[in-house]
Amino acid sequence: MVTAIVFVNAEVARIPEVGEAIAALEGVSEVYSVTGQIDLIAIVRVRRHDDIAAVVADRLNKVDGVLSTQTHIAFQTFSEHDLDAAFSIGG
Repeated sequence: MVTAIVFVNAEVARIPEVGEAIAALEGVSEVYSVTGQIDLIAIVRVRRHDDIAAVVADRLNKVDGVLSTQTHIAFQTFSEHDLDAAFSIGG
């Protein structure tokens, strides 16, 4: 499994809709709205490196409201923590 972390800048007024549209794409496992210089972070999980281009360049970048993206490919995993537990608030 290949994991890519995609930083997404979106039209500010459309961040919720853009996030939902990205989350619905095949190959996208999670989308987070974040603070800072970027608006959304999408986690892409695919079988092959070539599949990242299909998800990011062919689909994610074409979502209406996406202004720009920056893709980071993970090459080593240090933790297998459950992402839902890691990002849950309260509990």
